[in-house]
Amino acid sequence: MADGDYSEFSIAHDRLYTLEHLWLQVLDEDKDEGTTSIKIGLSEFLMAEYGEVMQAVLARPRDEGEFEMAGGSALSEDDEAEETPTMSSAGDQVGIDDLMITITTKYDGEFDRILFNAPFPCTISELNGHVEDNPDLLNEDAYGDGWCIIVKTQSDDFDGDQFLNKDEYIEMLNELP
Repeated sequence: MADGDYSEFSIAHDRLYTLEHLWLQVLDEDKDEGTTSIKIGLSEFLMAEYGEVMQAVLARPRDEGEFEMAGGSALSEDDEAEETPTMSSAGDQVGIDDLMITITTKYDGEFDRILFNAPFPCTISELNGHVEDNPDLLNEDAYGDGWCIIVKTQSDDFDGDQFLNKDEYIEMLNELP
C-alpha cells in the first residue's frame, strides 16, 4: 500500500497467526494419538495490503513425497503453463519447507504472486477446493468459508506458543512500515 492509503480488515480473535499472515485454528487435539487437527487460512491483512485475490492454488502431490501447485493461470502469456488440477487424498505429508498455498493478487492493476510454505510438518486432511474455484471466498469471508487447508500434525510438531495470538499479531502489524 502506498503511504496515506487506508484499508480496513478484521482479525479473528480465536486464531493464532504466523509472521507470513496465515491464520491457524486448532480444531481438535487427540491426546491418545498425540495429534492436533488445524485449519489454515489467510489473514484479511493480505487482501488489504496486496489487493484482491484473483487466484488461489493449493498443494497437490506429484508423487510420493513431492508436491506441486496445480491449476492454470490466465494472468499472462509469459507465465509458465501449469498442469491440470488433480485431487489430493488424505494422508499427503507436507514438510516445513514445502509450498502449500499460492495466491495471485491484483492491486492498482498490478498482479503479485505470494507463496506460503507449511508453518510446521503436517499431513493434509482436507483441501478447500471452493477457494480455488471461487477466490472471492478469500476476499469476502477469509475467516469463515475462505479457509484453505485442514491438516493434522503430531502434537510434538505444533507448539502454539511459537505463533502469535491476536494481540501479538496486531502489535506486529502496527510495527510494519
